[in-house]
Amino acid sequence: MAQQKKPIAQVKLELDAGNAAMVDLGKMLGPHGVATMEVKKRYDAETARFRGEVIPAIVRVYEDRSWDLELRTPPTAFLIKQLVRGKGSARPGHDQPLTITERELEAVTRRKLPDLNTDDLGAAMRQIEGTARSMGVRVRR
Repeated sequence: MAQQKKPIAQVKLELDAGNAAMVDLGKMLGPHGVATMEVKKRYDAETARFRGEVIPAIVRVYEDRSWDLELRTPPTAFLIKQLVRGKGSARPGHDQPLTITERELEAVTRRKLPDLNTDDLGAAMRQIEGTARSMGVRVRR
Protein backbone atom coordinates (compact mmCIF):
# COMPACT_ATOMS: atom_id res chain seq x y z
CA MET A 1 0.00 0.00 0.00
CA ALA A 2 1.43 3.36 -1.08
CA GLN A 3 1.72 5.98 1.61
CA GLN A 4 -0.04 9.25 0.85
CA LYS A 5 1.88 12.49 1.01
CA LYS A 6 0.86 14.79 3.82
CA PRO A 7 -0.04 18.33 2.71
CA ILE A 8 1.53 21.07 4.80
CA ALA A 9 -0.13 24.03 3.07
CA GLN A 10 -2.91 24.90 0.68
CA VAL A 11 -2.51 28.25 -1.06
CA LYS A 12 -5.36 29.86 -3.01
CA LEU A 13 -4.31 32.19 -5.82
CA GLU A 14 -6.23 34.40 -8.26
CA LEU A 15 -3.93 35.20 -11.15
CA ASP A 16 -4.15 36.49 -14.71
CA ALA A 17 -4.51 33.55 -17.06
CA GLY A 18 -1.44 32.82 -19.15
CA ASN A 19 0.60 35.52 -17.42
CA ALA A 20 0.94 34.90 -13.69
CA ALA A 21 2.81 37.63 -11.83
CA MET A 22 6.01 36.32 -10.21
CA VAL A 23 5.67 38.88 -7.41
CA ASP A 24 2.31 37.45 -6.33
CA LEU A 25 3.53 33.87 -6.63
CA GLY A 26 6.68 34.63 -4.67
CA LYS A 27 4.73 36.25 -1.82
CA MET A 28 2.32 33.35 -1.53
CA LEU A 29 4.52 30.33 -2.23
CA GLY A 30 8.00 31.46 -1.17
CA PRO A 31 7.47 30.82 2.55
CA HIS A 32 6.59 27.20 1.76
CA GLY A 33 9.80 26.51 -0.17
CA VAL A 34 8.11 25.87 -3.52
CA ALA A 35 9.93 26.56 -6.79
CA THR A 36 7.76 29.47 -7.91
CA MET A 37 9.11 29.49 -11.47
CA GLU A 38 7.91 25.91 -12.00
CA VAL A 39 4.45 26.80 -10.69
CA LYS A 40 4.36 29.87 -12.96
CA LYS A 41 5.33 27.86 -16.05
CA ARG A 42 2.70 25.20 -15.40
CA TYR A 43 -0.02 27.74 -14.53
CA ASP A 44 0.74 29.83 -17.63
CA ALA A 45 0.73 26.74 -19.87
CA GLU A 46 -2.56 25.42 -18.52
CA THR A 47 -4.34 28.79 -18.64
CA ALA A 48 -2.92 30.21 -21.89
CA ARG A 49 -6.21 29.69 -23.74
CA PHE A 50 -8.02 31.88 -21.19
CA ARG A 51 -5.81 34.99 -21.56
CA GLY A 52 -7.53 38.11 -20.28
CA GLU A 53 -9.40 36.24 -17.55
CA VAL A 54 -8.68 35.65 -13.89
CA ILE A 55 -8.33 31.94 -13.18
CA PRO A 56 -8.18 30.90 -9.51
CA ALA A 57 -5.84 28.07 -8.58
CA ILE A 58 -5.16 26.01 -5.50
CA VAL A 59 -1.58 24.94 -4.88
CA ARG A 60 -1.19 22.13 -2.37
CA VAL A 61 2.33 21.91 -0.91
CA TYR A 62 3.49 18.61 0.59
CA GLU A 63 6.13 17.74 3.20
CA ASP A 64 8.75 16.92 0.55
CA ARG A 65 8.15 20.36 -1.09
CA SER A 66 6.37 18.80 -4.05
CA TRP A 67 3.12 20.46 -5.08
CA ASP A 68 -0.13 19.99 -7.00
CA LEU A 69 -1.93 22.65 -9.01
CA GLU A 70 -5.72 22.63 -9.27
CA LEU A 71 -7.45 25.18 -11.51
CA ARG A 72 -10.92 26.54 -10.81
CA THR A 73 -13.43 28.50 -12.85
CA PRO A 74 -13.24 32.31 -12.91
CA PRO A 75 -15.07 34.17 -10.15
CA THR A 76 -18.76 34.76 -10.84
CA ALA A 77 -18.42 38.52 -10.45
CA PHE A 78 -15.60 38.55 -13.02
CA LEU A 79 -17.76 36.69 -15.57
CA ILE A 80 -20.71 39.04 -14.99
CA LYS A 81 -18.46 42.10 -15.31
CA GLN A 82 -17.28 40.77 -18.68
CA LEU A 83 -20.89 40.58 -19.85
CA VAL A 84 -21.79 44.12 -18.81
CA ARG A 85 -18.41 45.46 -19.98
CA GLY A 86 -17.45 47.19 -16.79
CA LYS A 87 -18.27 46.99 -13.17
CA GLY A 88 -21.61 46.70 -11.46
CA SER A 89 -23.64 49.46 -9.90
CA ALA A 90 -22.04 51.64 -7.23
CA ARG A 91 -25.32 51.46 -5.31
CA PRO A 92 -27.11 48.16 -6.07
CA GLY A 93 -30.87 48.46 -5.68
CA HIS A 94 -30.78 52.26 -5.94
CA ASP A 95 -29.16 53.14 -9.26
CA GLN A 96 -30.46 52.20 -12.68
CA PRO A 97 -29.36 48.56 -12.98
CA LEU A 98 -27.38 47.03 -15.80
CA THR A 99 -29.04 44.04 -17.44
CA ILE A 100 -28.07 40.67 -18.83
CA THR A 101 -30.31 38.20 -20.60
CA GLU A 102 -31.41 34.88 -19.20
CA ARG A 103 -29.38 33.19 -21.95
CA GLU A 104 -26.23 35.02 -20.78
CA LEU A 105 -27.02 34.02 -17.19
CA GLU A 106 -27.29 30.40 -18.28
CA ALA A 107 -23.94 30.60 -20.11
CA VAL A 108 -22.22 31.92 -16.97
CA THR A 109 -23.95 29.25 -14.88
CA ARG A 110 -22.83 26.43 -17.17
CA ARG A 111 -19.25 27.72 -16.95
CA LYS A 112 -19.39 27.92 -13.12
CA LEU A 113 -21.30 24.66 -12.56
CA PRO A 114 -18.21 22.47 -11.81
CA ASP A 115 -17.31 24.70 -8.83
CA LEU A 116 -20.81 25.18 -7.42
CA ASN A 117 -22.31 23.07 -4.65
CA THR A 118 -25.18 21.80 -6.81
CA ASP A 119 -25.73 19.82 -9.98
CA ASP A 120 -29.19 21.32 -10.57
CA LEU A 121 -29.00 23.96 -13.31
CA GLY A 122 -32.02 25.87 -11.98
CA ALA A 123 -30.60 26.14 -8.46
CA ALA A 124 -27.22 27.14 -9.87
CA MET A 125 -28.84 29.85 -12.00
CA ARG A 126 -30.51 31.25 -8.89
CA GLN A 127 -27.12 31.38 -7.13
CA ILE A 128 -25.53 33.23 -10.05
CA GLU A 129 -28.54 35.54 -10.34
CA GLY A 130 -28.14 36.44 -6.67
CA THR A 131 -24.52 37.43 -7.29
CA ALA A 132 -25.61 39.53 -10.27
CA ARG A 133 -28.33 41.21 -8.21
CA SER A 134 -25.83 42.08 -5.48
CA MET A 135 -23.71 43.78 -8.16
CA GLY A 136 -26.68 45.83 -9.38
CA VAL A 137 -27.19 43.71 -12.51
CA ARG A 138 -30.75 42.71 -13.40
CA VAL A 139 -31.62 39.56 -15.38
CA ARG A 140 -34.01 40.30 -18.25
CA ARG A 141 -36.50 37.48 -18.78
